[in-house]
Amino acid sequence: MPKPKQYWMVKQEPTAYSWEQFVKDGKTSWTGVRNYQARNNLREMQVGDQVLFYHSVVGKEVVGIAKVSRTAYPDPTAEDPAWVCVDLIPETTLRCPVRLEMIKSTPGLREMSLLRNSRLSVLKVQPAEFTTILDLAS
Repeated sequence: MPKPKQYWMVKQEPTAYSWEQFVKDGKTSWTGVRNYQARNNLREMQVGDQVLFYHSVVGKEVVGIAKVSRTAYPDPTAEDPAWVCVDLIPETTLRCPVRLEMIKSTPGLREMSLLRNSRLSVLKVQPAEFTTILDLAS
């Protein structure tokens, strides 16, 4: 039996790789992750899982939704094959970005991994949190 759909968040500085560039590229390999917890999250991702794309440092906002198109495989930017990446494709640009301040002030999001483990670049998102983010973006 297939696993139920999961939800994730990836964080990237827009000066390094922006949502707009991702949409222009049409797909990307999410490489360069060198944190064990983030790597384990990449390993759990399944094709079809939805991923919130968060601009970190500059902007600090969820700007779009991507989808996992290829499960974890060895990261070609790493010397150690234990490090993995996944492939993502852009799905939807949010009509209104959801800023960090909105996330912090929304009751259903106060326990979100983004707030509890702010340095992690690949985060698990609960289904209710994903739905709340989409509600805030509309």
